[in-house]
This record gives sequence, C-alpha cells and structure tokens, in this order.
Amino acid sequence: MSDSKIKILIVIIIEVFCLASAARAQKANLNDLIEEALRNNPEILAGQARAEAAKYKIPQAKSLPDPMVMFGYQNEGWGRYNYGKMPDAQWMFSVSQMFFFPGKRLLKEQMAERDAEVLEASYEAIKLKTIARVKELYLDIFLAYKNIEVIQDKTSLFSRIEESALARYSSGMAPQQEVIMAQTEKYMLLEKEEMLHQKIQALEGMLNSTIGRQINTPLGRPVELVPTPFYSTLEELIEKAYKNSPEIKARKKMIAGAEVKIQMAKKEYYPDFTIATSVSKRRGMYDDMWSLTSTVNIPLYFRSKQRMAVQEAQASLLEAQNEEEATKLMLASAIKDNYSMVKAAEKLTDLYQSALIPKATQDFEAAIAGYVTGKIELITVISRLKAFLDYELFYWEQVIAREKAIARLQAIIGEWENREN
Repeated sequence: MSDSKIKILIVIIIEVFCLASAARAQKANLNDLIEEALRNNPEILAGQARAEAAKYKIPQAKSLPDPMVMFGYQNEGWGRYNYGKMPDAQWMFSVSQMFFFPGKRLLKEQMAERDAEVLEASYEAIKLKTIARVKELYLDIFLAYKNIEVIQDKTSLFSRIEESALARYSSGMAPQQEVIMAQTEKYMLLEKEEMLHQKIQALEGMLNSTIGRQINTPLGRPVELVPTPFYSTLEELIEKAYKNSPEIKARKKMIAGAEVKIQMAKKEYYPDFTIATSVSKRRGMYDDMWSLTSTVNIPLYFRSKQRMAVQEAQASLLEAQNEEEATKLMLASAIKDNYSMVKAAEKLTDLYQSALIPKATQDFEAAIAGYVTGKIELITVISRLKAFLDYELFYWEQVIAREKAIARLQAIIGEWENREN
C-alpha cells in the first residue's frame, strides 16, 4: 500500500473516531425533543389533520343543496315528431332550488362547529399526552444512566473489599472463599450495568418512535436533571384540570353539540320547501309557456321519525353530560394518585439523602475497617455495601418518580412548563 493511501486511511480512521466521540458526548435536551415530537409525532399529525378536516365541514354544513336543472321534450302523439305543429309539443327547461326552513342552516353550521371544536380539543389532549410520554421516557433514560454511575461508583468499593480479602487471604487470615465471594459480588454489578445499557437502547428506540424519528437515530445522554418546582395543592390541581383540561373541554363541546342537535331535531317538525321555475318552448302560432311552482314536504310520519329524532338527541345529550362527569371523576382520581406520588417521593428522597445514605456510608466504612482488622466478617461488609447501593438507587428512583408524576399532572391539567435544563 502506498504512503498516500495509508495517510488517507489514517485520516478516515481519525474522522470516524472523532464522530464517534462527538456522538458519545452529545447531550439530549428535553425541550428540544418535545418540540421535535410536536412537529413529527405521527399521532399528533393525524390529530391535527382530523381537526383541520373538521373545519372544512363547517361551510359545507351551512350550504344549500345544489340547484336542480331539468330539460326535456314533450311530444304529442306517437306517430311523428310534431314540434311546432301541435300545441302540446314543446321543449321544456326548469330550474329548482330547495330551501331549508328558517333557522335550520344556522343550526347545521353550529353542529359542524361543535364537532370541529371537539376534535380540536382532542388534538390538544394528544399533544399533552405525547409531551408527558416523551418526558417519562427521557426520565427513564436519565435514571438508567444515573444507575450506571452509581453502580460504577460502588464497583470500586467492591474492589476495595476484594483487595482486603486478597490481603487477608495472602496473610492466612481468611479463606479463599471470601475472595471468591467478593469477586462474585463485583461481577454481579458488572452484569447489572450491562443490563442497564441494554435497557437504555430499548428506551431510546421507544423515545425515537414517540418523537417521530427512526428508532436507531443517535439520541445522546440526557442532561443533568433540574427538579421541577411543585407548590400546588390537590384542590388547586383539580380546579385547574376542570378549567383547562382538553378532555373536559371536549366533553363540554360534545354537550353543546348535543344541545344544538336537539334544537335541530325539533326544527325537523317544520317542512322545507323547493321553488322551481320552468319554461316551455313552442314554435309557430303557439306561444311559449312558463311556470313557477313550490314543493313542500309534509312531516306526516312525525311520530316515528321527528319525535324519535328528538328523543335520540335528548338521550345523546344525557350521554354527553354523564361522560363529562365520568371524565371529571377519572381526572380527579388520576390527579390524587399522582399528587400522592409526588408528596411520597419528596419525603422519601429527603429521608434517603439526609439520613439513610449518610448512615449507610458510615456503616460501610466502619465495616470495611473492622474486616481489615478481623473484627467483622466479610458477609457483613458486603451486606452493608449492598444496602448502601440500594439506598442510592432507591433515591434516584424516587427523584424520577416525582418528575414523572409531575409530568403526568401537567398533561392532566392541560399545562406544559417549558423549562431550560
């Protein structure tokens, strides 16, 4: 291989290494991911298209039916074409237009508007749920990385135990079994770390899918977490949900639409009418003729048709009202559930941070010192270190549980706080 080719190969290897290093150093920003999801998430785009399509139905609903044009020829007798020779032989042309009873067009327009508003509220609900989903997956990835950090930190402590066991074994103060025990515990942590790396890959695929990316798109490591401020009471959250939740708004629009449908069903007791004008063209000594007519439909079968339609609309209104109440109860229950999660997580994180983790640190240091001097058995040292590890993992689990519960609360009450991390 020539020197020039070797130089080119070296340059390519360096560039690949730099790109890989940059990908590892890349940071995933939550707000950027949310904005991208709002632009590209297929479910959001489908909801937006449905809401836009519903708006195009409004002018259609209030439009009059298409006018009808008729043309034809009337012959007198069967024997021959006698246009201009017989008085009733004529070419006929007519135009007709149906008109709704006054008030019906406005009600049809309002019905279409309410339907469009329901879909618009549903579209907003989809956006909020997608934001919450992005946040939860992002937080799960952050937790996995943080657990890896904790495990790596504690692996070094298990290495201290292994070194102490080797030293005691070398001096004849401990059996080889203690060395194997210490090494086994360290390898088990390495196994857990590898499982966390696999979990990150799965979570990144789900997050990319939610955002609207290809599942193998590089994501990067989440930036350091900034705790979300949370000062609202349970009553304030429920009040905000009843006021701002898109799901509640959708139910209210459904009620408004059902009320309009009742009015429309009652209007169907009144007839519509069609106005038609026609011209008959004749030839020769016969004058042309014209006519103006009106056709009115008679709601003769109102007992089985119009009256049933009114009762159907009234039942639909009752259904919409009950669905609104059911939605309120469901949201209130979800708010209470997540609110209790937030409060419990805050208490537990404070307990872990201020009491359990410092105490576990002291216990481990005392235990390892006692093991070196032969006063404490190895199994006690390992159990103290495992408790220390568990407390730190539990601490970060509660930190993330609090953030995820707040994200769900924000989706429920119809709010999204865009914070820079």
